[in-house]
Amino acid sequence: MALSAAEAALNPVASEAALEAVAAEARACTVCAAALPLGPRPVFRVSATARLLIVGQAPGTRVHESGVPFDDASGDRLRSWLGMDRPAFYDVRRIAIVPMGLCYPGRLPRGGDAPPRRECAPLWQERLVALMPDIRLTLLVGSYAQAHNLGPGAMTERVRAFRSYLPERFPLPHPSWRTVGWERRNPWFAAEALPALREVVATALAE
Repeated sequence: MALSAAEAALNPVASEAALEAVAAEARACTVCAAALPLGPRPVFRVSATARLLIVGQAPGTRVHESGVPFDDASGDRLRSWLGMDRPAFYDVRRIAIVPMGLCYPGRLPRGGDAPPRRECAPLWQERLVALMPDIRLTLLVGSYAQAHNLGPGAMTERVRAFRSYLPERFPLPHPSWRTVGWERRNPWFAAEALPALREVVATALAE
């Protein structure tokens, strides 16, 4: 029987076991196999003790190869936004990473990665998150994560209004190379959003 969030909070040992059971199911998932050009390889990190949840888009080819989320230039940019080094970022005891699509979805005909598979988040996102009762802050990285969690809306306006989503959520742009130009056009992001981001992340991770 699946644990509720309240039951998970009261029984951490059972929560860890239940989370690992769901994670094992997710790692073995083949629902989208026929549509995945490189085949299924779910990439995510979960822990019953995690306090920060990062909800991204979907793995790229490099992450598909390594099996490590944000193990690419986008990850470098995200870590720079957070003011965090790799060891801290990959401390699974404190930080969980569950993208909207767990597997690499392929490329669009005109270039760029395809959107996360629509089947994925309804299958795994809620089940995994429900078994991480210590999550204090969720970073919604990119428009797909924001649309799923917040409904329709413009990414830039959501990021600009980041304060209205605190203390539980913080919307961010996807940290791809395209964001370099976006940051230049939106200097408030570095001046206002990033200092606030680092502060609330530090608070969420504090003992």
